[in-house]
Amino acid sequence: MKAWVYRRYGPPDNLSFEDIDRPTPGPNEIAIRVRACSLNAADWHIMLADPFLARIAVGLRKPRKPVIIGSDVAGVVDAVGENVVRFSPGDSVYAETMLRGGCAEVITIAEDRVGRMPTGSTFEAAAAVPMAGVTALAGVRARGQLEPGQTVLVNGASGGVGTFAVQIARADGGRVTAVCRTEAVDMVRALGAAEVVDYTSGEAVDAGRRYDLVVNIGGTHSLGALRRTLTRDGTLAAVGGSQHGGLLGPGSVAVRGALLSPFVSQRIVKVDGKGNSADLATLAQMIEAGNVTPVIDRVFDLSETPEAMRYLEEGHPMGKIVITVAQ
Repeated sequence: MKAWVYRRYGPPDNLSFEDIDRPTPGPNEIAIRVRACSLNAADWHIMLADPFLARIAVGLRKPRKPVIIGSDVAGVVDAVGENVVRFSPGDSVYAETMLRGGCAEVITIAEDRVGRMPTGSTFEAAAAVPMAGVTALAGVRARGQLEPGQTVLVNGASGGVGTFAVQIARADGGRVTAVCRTEAVDMVRALGAAEVVDYTSGEAVDAGRRYDLVVNIGGTHSLGALRRTLTRDGTLAAVGGSQHGGLLGPGSVAVRGALLSPFVSQRIVKVDGKGNSADLATLAQMIEAGNVTPVIDRVFDLSETPEAMRYLEEGHPMGKIVITVAQ
């Protein structure tokens, strides 16, 4: 089968379209014929080995084996392992690949990380959901279920995680203030934000207002500034990295906040979007109810995967980048 792989760390030019062995599902795995996949910032970080700690899992000098790019998929079940009970060949499913294997014709994934596609969804829309949707769900519910009217600040609202976070927080009853750049203001407002702050002309973090929940996606704000934006018993859900330490560095908001959290009244949570069937089922229900709609910035063909990665590398896509896989 065909897949986009890289054998050394670096830019998208290192990707090559290769014939590789078709995977066979293990006893608890499902083989999925991929119809669409999507890219996330994490794909780009791992491909560049940024942070350096990524090399521990993938390989120090270079990947120990060729890595297939792509972290989310949607497609049709092709075969199932002997212990699989929830899925059968022909089922439409979606899943997170744990950063390996999406941009390929077939992928095998553990059954407990696969969900049934939302009813009525296209493969492209479903592929946009898993990593970003699960991460947003974890961030919004980091303090438990929101109470009606509780205030939520989504900082970085126009990207893949942010567009889901705005919608999930609104659906859960929160009053959402969203921070994004100028070009995304109208789009983010249409997602249900009660207030939208253009960060090029205004400030929402550490601006004198307090929120019950802050979902901070990347960004450049310090932990101190983010804490001053919280109520006394508020929750900071830290997603991704910041210029104060990188994605997983010891100075990052997420890591420093998690270390500080036991000693302060505020709760600080490092959010990791690790897909599982239960979260995917929750997201499917929200999509079917019309409370959440995946936002897709651009759709590329599988043959254009390096171009899609370069577009991701440029930064600031509004929503998700999706790749179609012809069958």
